[in-house]
Amino acid sequence: MTKNWIPLRQVEGTASRQAHVRLPEGTYEREISKEGFFGPSAQFHHKHKPTDWCEFDGPIRPRAFDLNKLVTAHGNPWQAELVMDNPHLQMRIWRLDQAMAELARNSDGDQLLFIHEGAGDLFCDYGHLEYSDGDYIVIPRGTMWRLAPGQPTLALMIEATNDHFTLPEKGIVGRHAIFDPAMLDTPHIDDAFKAQQDERTWKVSVKRRHALSTVTFPFNPLDAIGWHGDLSVVRINWRDIRPVMSHRVHLPPSAHTTFVAGRFVVCTFVPRPLESDPDALRLPFFHNNDDFDEVIFYHKGSFFSRDNIHPGMMTVHPSGFTHGPHPKAFDAATKKTVQSGGKAETDEVAVMIDTRDAIDIAAMPQGVELEGYVKSWRPRGPNKPEMKQAAE
Repeated sequence: MTKNWIPLRQVEGTASRQAHVRLPEGTYEREISKEGFFGPSAQFHHKHKPTDWCEFDGPIRPRAFDLNKLVTAHGNPWQAELVMDNPHLQMRIWRLDQAMAELARNSDGDQLLFIHEGAGDLFCDYGHLEYSDGDYIVIPRGTMWRLAPGQPTLALMIEATNDHFTLPEKGIVGRHAIFDPAMLDTPHIDDAFKAQQDERTWKVSVKRRHALSTVTFPFNPLDAIGWHGDLSVVRINWRDIRPVMSHRVHLPPSAHTTFVAGRFVVCTFVPRPLESDPDALRLPFFHNNDDFDEVIFYHKGSFFSRDNIHPGMMTVHPSGFTHGPHPKAFDAATKKTVQSGGKAETDEVAVMIDTRDAIDIAAMPQGVELEGYVKSWRPRGPNKPEMKQAAE
């Protein structure tokens, strides 16, 4: 249904004329918005940083996890460690060290694999596709598939439960923005695919309503000799994503949307030049994302708005509280320029999942969660508490 937002354009007190540009001296901007940056918004100018809390208790506190400490190898993706879920999304972290001995099929929804580490081969109903680190692989619901790693593989698995992955609307920037659809690779019925077809017994592990069934065949059911249509497994690597940029204003995360499901979006942060206009913010603005929970998986590089975060970690910022850059990142971005030695571009690669529905975080072994993450926004000083890994 088309939304008929209440029409309003109000300015009260001391305020900048344009969002994220020429902030009043000595103020900190905070944005509150509808529809996760897509709807109406208001920008407030505060005398103090909105994240300078001295205490923070309760379930909406921000959390951080080192998923490197969670993973163990599993031959079946449905046995991979659950990280979080809700009725419309399921997220797992999966390590695979050797070729899958059976096929997998997800009958609950489309599956998205983000290859954090490793390389190898995907075999599926549609044929054979090589993969490597940084690949997104979209597997349509009901597809039979298996991975055969050439290198140990670590993947973030995102399920669109009872839903599909589509591409975002690109509007006035055109269909070739962010990435050209021509960069989407599909499997081939090539010699490698034909060579894996055999007459031995194969099992298919089918997930439906989060329960497993096993279907056994006296042959390899990946035995197609051809196909046609407009549905397939597709692959794109983050290195082929060319982000929308502006040197004069900091763009919101929604500008980096890669895939869309009915109740959540998947965005990709890739290296890009920082804003060069001296009047523009050079890092994410403080904001309330009150319609979405924000989840970020850190893949590569240094993460310019975060401190003490390394690849393989994941942060969770539930809706309902104001958040933004850590103090160290804020100071670096606001007090340095390119000419004075600051960075001219980012080098981070991260996957962000924004979900409309609150997520439930799975039970984690001791040492996976960073206990002091909520305190990492406190003003920097000699008494600033350090983050440490510990169980809740």
